Amino acid sequence: MTATRVKVPLLDLKAQYAPIRDEVHAAVDEVLDSMAFISGPYVEKLEREIADYVGAKHGIGVSSGTDALLVAFMALGIGPGDEVITSSYTFFATVGCIDRLGATCVYVDIDPATYNLDVSRVEAAITERTKAIVPVHLFGQCVDMTALGEIAQRHQIPLVEDAAQALSAADTGGRMAGSMGAAACFSFYPSKNLGAAGDGGMITTNDDELAHKMRIMRNHGMEPAYHHEIMGGNFRLDGIQGAVLSVKLPYLDGWTEGRRKNAAEYRQRFADVGLSEHVQLPFERPGVKHIYNQFVIRMPAAQRDPLMQHLRAHDVGCAVYYPSGCHTQPCLAHHGYSEGDLPLTEAAALETLAIPVFGELTDEQKDAVVDTTRAFFAG
Repeated sequence: MTATRVKVPLLDLKAQYAPIRDEVHAAVDEVLDSMAFISGPYVEKLEREIADYVGAKHGIGVSSGTDALLVAFMALGIGPGDEVITSSYTFFATVGCIDRLGATCVYVDIDPATYNLDVSRVEAAITERTKAIVPVHLFGQCVDMTALGEIAQRHQIPLVEDAAQALSAADTGGRMAGSMGAAACFSFYPSKNLGAAGDGGMITTNDDELAHKMRIMRNHGMEPAYHHEIMGGNFRLDGIQGAVLSVKLPYLDGWTEGRRKNAAEYRQRFADVGLSEHVQLPFERPGVKHIYNQFVIRMPAAQRDPLMQHLRAHDVGCAVYYPSGCHTQPCLAHHGYSEGDLPLTEAAALETLAIPVFGELTDEQKDAVVDTTRAFFAG
C-alpha cells in the first residue's frame, strides 16, 4: 500500500479558527444584532485592548494596514518635497503610501542577517528634507529601535513603525513593537499573526494631539459633523472586524509561542540532518522577541527556485517574500533608483524562501518539511 503524502500548507487558517469558531460566531451575531457596523463600541473596545497590549496610550482602528500607514503619514504632514527614509525590502504598501502623498522614498539597504533596515546606514541618508524614518519590523523581528531612536532624536525626526508583521514582537528591554515611535502601524490581514475576517488595521501612538488628528482623518477629516478643517478619507474599521479581533487577541500569545516553538524545532531538526551546511536559518537578535510571521531560510540564488519547485511538487507550501525590492518597481522609477543600487536587498530577494511555521503545524508536517528539504539537497 502506498503511504499518503503529508500535505503542509504555508498557512492553515482553518486549523487556527476551528477551536474558536463558536466564540467568533457569537461575537459576529452580537454585532449584527446591534447594527453597530462602522466604528462604534466594538472598534473602541479593540482600540483599548491593542493599545494596552503594546504599551501605547492610544489605538486608532482603521480599514487596513495600508491605510494605517497612509493616515499616519498624512497626520505628520508628509507631502511633496519631503523625503522619507525606509527599506526597499518590504511589502509595497510601505513605500506606496509615501509615494501617494508626493514624497520621495530614500532607501537604506538592509542588514543581511535580519533583513531589516541597516541602522548604521540611516544617518548618512538624512537631509534637511527628511520628514520621517519608517523602520519595517520585517518577518516579525524588530529593527534595532534603541540605536535608531537615538538617531531620530538627535535630528528631531519622527519614527513611524511599520509593524504590520510584528504584533507581539518585542525589542531589547521588552519594548513592544507599536510603542517605540511617534506612531506605529499594524495590519490585521487574515494571514497576519492576529488576522481579521477581512481587512483591518490599527495605529498606536503616545501622542495625544496626533491621535486626535488621526481619528478625525479616518472619517473624512470631519469634526464636528459635516465640518472639515483638514483633509481625510474613509479609513474606518468595521464593527465586525473589531469584534472578531477582540475574540482572537487573548489567544495571540499562545499562537505566537507556537510559532516560536516551531522555529526552535526547525533549527534543531535542520541541524540534526545536516541541512545547516546548505541553508541559512533566520537570525534572531539577542534579547529580542521574534514572532516569526514568516520563517525565512536562505541559500544560493541558483538553488532557491529549484528548491521552491521541489517543495511545492511534494505538497509543502512555501513562498518568496519578496522577489524584488520596491526600488526596482516600474511605478516607482521616478525616485531615481535602479537595479544594483541596493545590493544586499537584491541578493536577499533572490536567495530567500519562507517555509510553514504556523502554530498548528503537527510533528508529522514538520518532519515532511525537513525531509523534503533534505531530499532536495541530497540530489
